[in-house]
Amino acid sequence: MQNNSRWHILENADQVAQAACRHILEAAQQAIAEQGQFRLVLAGGSTPEKVYRLLAQADADWPRWYIYYGDERCLPVADKDRNSFMATQSFLEKVAIPDANIFTIPAEQGPEKAAQRYQQTIADALPFDLVLLGMGEDGHTASLFPGHQHPDQELAHAVYNAPKPPPERVSLSAKALSSTGQLIFLITGTSKQEAVKNWRLGQDLPVAAIVPENPVDIYIDHAAYDS
Repeated sequence: MQNNSRWHILENADQVAQAACRHILEAAQQAIAEQGQFRLVLAGGSTPEKVYRLLAQADADWPRWYIYYGDERCLPVADKDRNSFMATQSFLEKVAIPDANIFTIPAEQGPEKAAQRYQQTIADALPFDLVLLGMGEDGHTASLFPGHQHPDQELAHAVYNAPKPPPERVSLSAKALSSTGQLIFLITGTSKQEAVKNWRLGQDLPVAAIVPENPVDIYIDHAAYDS
């Protein structure tokens, strides 16, 4: 566990989503003021989806937002289980972010080809301004799973044999996810308690491999925080 982690313990998942939404909008304002654009990495999952629905109702300088993804499932483009499908339905199609500013992972091409292509895409974007991540019950984040080995220097990995379906995925690497000005973890629900406890105890979990230079903000509800 990073010493410079900031834990924001909130009542429930809705409050987690509201706090994260405010954080993202403030980060966007700051980045646009400083450099004219905001580069955001999206996560999959039910709690991020709550955040996206709130963002869709907000006012922001949308044409200056640039969207990337932390991971994607190797499924057809229009499959409802893709992270890009969820993000588009709940957020991206409701705001004025230009299509040219949205960089989806071409996971329908298979893990190897998609990872190679996305690696080239994000090499030009690093460092990100804000990375949004969740955490699974096993301590995985994006599609970085316990026990999986990947080359350290890659920016995007081809993922096989994922313990959750579908088995084939593409994930940004710990190196790429750590290359960001700000990092937010969203963690909710009692099923996450054990992984949170192990993370805080310093176990070697994928979430612990994401180590940006700046403090990490962890937005978590009481159900997930095992004090």
